[in-house]
Amino acid sequence: MDLIIKTTLACLIIFFMQGCKRDDADKASEELEKEFFDLRLGMVELRVEASVLAEERERGLMFRNSMAAREGMLFVFEQGTKQRFWMKNTRIPLDIGYFSSTGALSEVHRAKPHDLSGVPSRSRDVKFVLELNAGAYKNLGIRIGDRISLSEVSRILKTRGLNPRDYDLPD
Repeated sequence: MDLIIKTTLACLIIFFMQGCKRDDADKASEELEKEFFDLRLGMVELRVEASVLAEERERGLMFRNSMAAREGMLFVFEQGTKQRFWMKNTRIPLDIGYFSSTGALSEVHRAKPHDLSGVPSRSRDVKFVLELNAGAYKNLGIRIGDRISLSEVSRILKTRGLNPRDYDLPD
């Protein structure tokens, strides 16, 4: 009987320790995902997460419950193309700003949580997309034609260990 109790106790300790290791790894992963960068849009200072790799762009802001004011997610694409963003598993109402290859804001669309219909761009030259809280573009005074700095985007990519040239951006 003593052997059964000791074996059970040992199994519980091992199980608990494995669970703790997984939690630590998950926390570290979450912190990496939430690395913020300073980005100026026109005259407005923002803090953005960079969503550059395909798997990051696919996940976007899914499953988030909130986002702070003046924070957003910047999506960077290799080439300027037509874009369509949808809100699968996205709980936060958003403004989706589409930017040209030159960094100029060309259009802003409101997106509703969990809307699967998608928000298509009118432009065929969308290289950057910036998601902010719903109403933020208007509330912050950001206008069509305002620009993000391509050199700032390059800096973000370099910090992430990526080559800006792969995204047709200046070094």
